[in-house]
Amino acid sequence: MGASPLPDAEGAAVRLGPLVRRLTAPNPSPYTHTGTQTYLVGTDEVAVIDPGPDAPEHLARIMGEAGAARVVAILCTHTHRDHSPASRPLQGMTGAPIVGCAGLVPAGRDAGPDTSFDPDYRPDRVMADGDRLRGEGWSLQAVATPGHTSNHLCFALAEANALFSGDHVMGWSTSVVIPPDGDMGAYMASLERLIGRPEQVYYPGHGDPVERPARYVAALAGHRRQREGQIVRRLETGSAQVTEMVDEMYAGLDPRLKGAARHSVLAHLLDLEERGRVIRDGAGWRAAA
Repeated sequence: MGASPLPDAEGAAVRLGPLVRRLTAPNPSPYTHTGTQTYLVGTDEVAVIDPGPDAPEHLARIMGEAGAARVVAILCTHTHRDHSPASRPLQGMTGAPIVGCAGLVPAGRDAGPDTSFDPDYRPDRVMADGDRLRGEGWSLQAVATPGHTSNHLCFALAEANALFSGDHVMGWSTSVVIPPDGDMGAYMASLERLIGRPEQVYYPGHGDPVERPARYVAALAGHRRQREGQIVRRLETGSAQVTEMVDEMYAGLDPRLKGAARHSVLAHLLDLEERGRVIRDGAGWRAAA
């Protein structure tokens, strides 16, 4: 990543380009970094990407930043609770349609979705891969990127050669993949898909803008492949449970993030199981013969 704009100061928006402004929701945490980032695209006609949690102060900031411009669309990359709940009150304030990802359809490998999802999300228009939404001076194209969640979309802004990458590619950490809806195989395929795209900057849901994104995404994919290899090598020495592997492989990790690490290791194991490289061994796992 290259030089990035200063963090939001006293609730002010950060201008990232002629068409793009960023606001950060007041929900910092070990999982959201400084908070969920909302983007306003356009000047006279504005699209709001990932309006965030239903926080009155954040909604007031979005409306204040939009000013006299007409909000013509509210887009959501996915339906985690820190990204989509504000779409409903914002629609009530503006009349704009809610557009973008589908309501969650559980992947169904083990059970229903985890409790971090927004169950009340109802889009007026679902965008499929390649669909476009146009406003005055801009167009946004949906790029399907399942993996972090099954319904995750990114949005490409051709006029800025930029991609709004949601939680698929973040500017501060790797994305957590939580089964059963999160799928490591799909996540890896979505990373590989992005490497060949033309955008020169990513605006993520959390963290700084990502410059030279093809290199950055390749590094993310390489890190996941290294973690997969680490898991296989560990299981070749004997069976182990997920918690044991996390304790061994994530030494020094912030204890608050151990849950995310367990989810990601399980996601790797389920993907490796599908590919015939590991098998379940009672409550644990071992390498396939």
